[in-house]
Amino acid sequence: MAFRLLRYSVAAMQRHLEQGNDTLPVVIPLLFYHGTTSPYPYSTQWLDCFADPELAESVYRQAFPLVDITTIPDKEILTHRRVALLQLVQKHIRTRDMLELAVELATLTEKWQYSKEQCKSLLYYIARAGNTIDGEAFIRTLAEKAPTYREDFMTIAEQLEAKG
Repeated sequence: MAFRLLRYSVAAMQRHLEQGNDTLPVVIPLLFYHGTTSPYPYSTQWLDCFADPELAESVYRQAFPLVDITTIPDKEILTHRRVALLQLVQKHIRTRDMLELAVELATLTEKWQYSKEQCKSLLYYIARAGNTIDGEAFIRTLAEKAPTYREDFMTIAEQLEAKG
């Protein structure tokens, strides 16, 4: 019940924002109980819903961790193993021509052997949010530098071309 009340409170906050407000209201959830067992036998503290309430409290009572990839040098990002590909794309998606990163992206793709679905999602993301002066050269570079994925990249390129 405590978690359900929290969800209701967050939904009320969301509606408030959707109405054009810039800050969150303080929503005080009230539970009116009229059950047969008295007093109310359950916790009303939402943190008690967790298997480890102390850990949940330490996580949710402080600012959320922030990884600002815009401030991390590319050389460091390249050491971030499997997540490096996504971080590199996210860092530069709006600021650089993706063709400039094609070799690094292909190298990471080959090195960490991402699934076809992961590669497809990444290319769709780049196609939607990124920019390049030469989309064909971008795909061609990926296909040449990541031979394991050559066929997949070309298929994805055809799908993107068909979608316009």
